[in-house]
Amino acid sequence: MTKSRRQFLKHSSMGIVAAVAIRGEAQTSANQAPEAATPGAPPAFGTSPAFGPEVSPATFAEAEKLVSVTLTPAERAQAAGNWRNSLASVYERRTGPKKVEIAPTVPPYSRWDAALPGEFSGPLQNHFVRSHSQPTPLPARDEDIAFAPVTLLSQWIQRKQISSERLTRIYIDRLERFNPKLNCVITLTRDLALAQAKQADVEIAAGKYRGPLHGIPWGAKDLLDTAGIPTTYGAEPFRDRVPAMDATVVQRLHDAGAVLVAKLSLGALALNDIWFGGQTMNPWLLEEGSSGSSAGPGAATAAGLVGFSVGSETGGSIVSPSMRCGVNGLRPTYGRVPRTGAMTLCWSLDKLGPMARCVEDTLLVLNAITGPDGKDLSSVPCKLDYDATTSVKDLRVGYFPQWMKENPATDIDRAALHMVKQLGMVPVEVSLPDWPYDSLNLILFAEAAAAFEELTLSHKVDQLKAQVPDAWPNLFRQARFLSAVDFVQTDRLRRMVALEMARIFSQVDLLLVPSLRDEMLTLTNFTGHPSLTMRAGFVEVSEARSDWAPDPSKPLPKFSPPRRVPHGVTFIGRLFDEGTLGRAGLAMETALNVVGERPTGF
Repeated sequence: MTKSRRQFLKHSSMGIVAAVAIRGEAQTSANQAPEAATPGAPPAFGTSPAFGPEVSPATFAEAEKLVSVTLTPAERAQAAGNWRNSLASVYERRTGPKKVEIAPTVPPYSRWDAALPGEFSGPLQNHFVRSHSQPTPLPARDEDIAFAPVTLLSQWIQRKQISSERLTRIYIDRLERFNPKLNCVITLTRDLALAQAKQADVEIAAGKYRGPLHGIPWGAKDLLDTAGIPTTYGAEPFRDRVPAMDATVVQRLHDAGAVLVAKLSLGALALNDIWFGGQTMNPWLLEEGSSGSSAGPGAATAAGLVGFSVGSETGGSIVSPSMRCGVNGLRPTYGRVPRTGAMTLCWSLDKLGPMARCVEDTLLVLNAITGPDGKDLSSVPCKLDYDATTSVKDLRVGYFPQWMKENPATDIDRAALHMVKQLGMVPVEVSLPDWPYDSLNLILFAEAAAAFEELTLSHKVDQLKAQVPDAWPNLFRQARFLSAVDFVQTDRLRRMVALEMARIFSQVDLLLVPSLRDEMLTLTNFTGHPSLTMRAGFVEVSEARSDWAPDPSKPLPKFSPPRRVPHGVTFIGRLFDEGTLGRAGLAMETALNVVGERPTGF
């Protein structure tokens, strides 16, 4: 890249050198008419009126450090000589005088398509078969009802063993009682919830049952717009923001008869677990954050404060809190669930997905929110094929042998791989090139900084509670100095990574990976592959965990003896093949039988 950039600066056919030579001739006095252009002469780079602040070779020498490019003294002098005539004007869109405001609802023109040309893009028709379970008596204690999965809650409601209103009041009571411990609620939607619950009961009594989510209380990550109810993004500058319309996902869940009981916390602007109200805590270990940015959905679901929740993921925001809080998080294929009415962090990465206490619950929710809405340009026509009664025997499960031997893999991950064999699935060794996958984050940082450009340049981002070096305010400012050329090259690398994933999935049906393995967490978010993170056992920790970079002045709490906490594993699926993820996850969940244990004190 360095060589080609130098060649452009030295040999551009548009004549940067010539532009420097004619610069003085182009600057006519205010009283002298400009010389008429020669008829038929085309426009040339480097001949615009001077624009922007003065720069010098020393400016370029310092800027080179930010983009890891080295120019010679002569090249710096040449670049500085006509910067104001050649390239400063490309920032006119932002700096004026012809400044153009870009509304937050306008996406980039280029669109990432998770499916490669000619690649399998999922099932051809919808097919959804729930697991067959025997009727279960309604528990006598409210807390036992609250921790039940949607698969049971829906049966009790459909059979009129419990009313939606009673169930809703159970969850509202728990939200009020336990939120002081967890700090997971931004807005309690009591009035809306009770009205929806009463309507659900009337409809069900009249025989108008809408399906398995009818009457089920749920919580929304507070980046999903809710009409007439604050949607704050967890960030100080937006805490009084009240949208006029529901997000598509919210409207679809309303249509399914679900009952919205709370807007749940997220790390400010979808980063980690600190929002304007403080930090959201892990119900299993109250001395540590619940992880983020779907912090509230993870904590509230794990503590039995909602029936299910909807979170979002850009680079790990469903996987990580699902791991730490011991819940099931389904990150759908990029493009499956429309994001209309959801906060944009990164147009080519953002995904919305369910978080619940059992695997099948996540599929029940996904079935209600899947498919394009004609508004999100990245949402695509897609079908969901899930049959809980179909055997998982002979499914090929890929794994990376070395990853299973080293951190962050644990004995729980290795036991899950062993369980794959016991269930009749076939483990298959796979590999990936040793590429710098973290460099893909250039796209994340650039898109996120673009999404919140006005907030950054107006310094309103300085209002966010977290102002540490690895928080958004600093990252948004740093991103202004990323190279546009490197952005394009990184996008090309992204396509190479997608081809590698297509190669792997030509050999296997699923991947089993340590949930927080950095390479896989990063690259599958960029390729758009779906994932299911599920509780698989328990580990002991002697120190609290954090999403944030270590701060020596604020050491994390240590525990002696160590504390017992849940640990999850992650299946990665083919694009638009969440049904296979669900079948494998359900089989694993049933065999491991660890999903029923609850955090103490809730």
